[in-house]
Amino acid sequence: MNMDYPTNKEIADVLERVADLLEAQDANRFRIRAYRRASQMVEHFHKSISEIVANEEQNKKKLERLPCIGKSIASSIREFVHTRRLLMLDRLEGLVSSEELFATVPGIGDVLARRIHLKLHIDTLEDLELAAYDGRLETIPGLGKRRIKGLIGSLSTILVSSNRRFAKRRRFLEEGNKTESPPHPHISVILKVDREYRYKANTGELKTITPRRFNPENKSWLPILHTERKGWYFTAMFSNTARAHELGKTDDWVIVYYERDGNEDQCTVVTEQHGALKGLRVVRGHESECLRYYGIIL
Repeated sequence: MNMDYPTNKEIADVLERVADLLEAQDANRFRIRAYRRASQMVEHFHKSISEIVANEEQNKKKLERLPCIGKSIASSIREFVHTRRLLMLDRLEGLVSSEELFATVPGIGDVLARRIHLKLHIDTLEDLELAAYDGRLETIPGLGKRRIKGLIGSLSTILVSSNRRFAKRRRFLEEGNKTESPPHPHISVILKVDREYRYKANTGELKTITPRRFNPENKSWLPILHTERKGWYFTAMFSNTARAHELGKTDDWVIVYYERDGNEDQCTVVTEQHGALKGLRVVRGHESECLRYYGIIL
């Protein structure tokens, strides 16, 4: 086994840290308990969890057969074992940004990461991979076909542990850009989470976190909401990206993260400035669904 893989204690510590932050941010108590139980099981398990993950090629569900390990926690463990990083934990700690995330990919530095984010308006590694395949990355100065080919290889390695990746890859690579979407909550549910978040943020009902970026005074100012609807777990917070700050939208753009059974993704909800949806809250990338939701016929 690769000696760089984390020990059971390291994995357990990460799961316990997630539970601590969820509890501090008033998340669902059953979810908190699930992470604590998984942490205790992993720490005292008689076999190496990393070794089980590394040898899962023949049986993708081996982790889920262990006590206290469901689909969501199994996905978190796989991500940490393969990358030594858990994006969920970064998010809970207020550390992660799209630009920082892209800069973790070999071949992409800080300057290029910022250029990609500002021009393509993408936020996740899955979206970055799709942009590499569909040609959008070729529009970024400094990225030629040879370099993009290398990025695809790096992204494939990084994302191998993520269940989120497979739905999007199938959609583009196997179905030739057909319109089937990966699993996501109904638009009406996302907009209700957005409405709840903005109301509670404005009334001061939410716990706040201390973001690392654009926060020179190290203040705890960013409200965070954890909620559950229709079997999906949601985390919502105002956008703390460079673009949001540049446009003065840090109190309008809301990033909504959602997860169910290991399928995890995110979207951005904004107040539309143009067109038929002007003045309404819109989920970026799902404008046609928002038109139907609001009953607008073009």
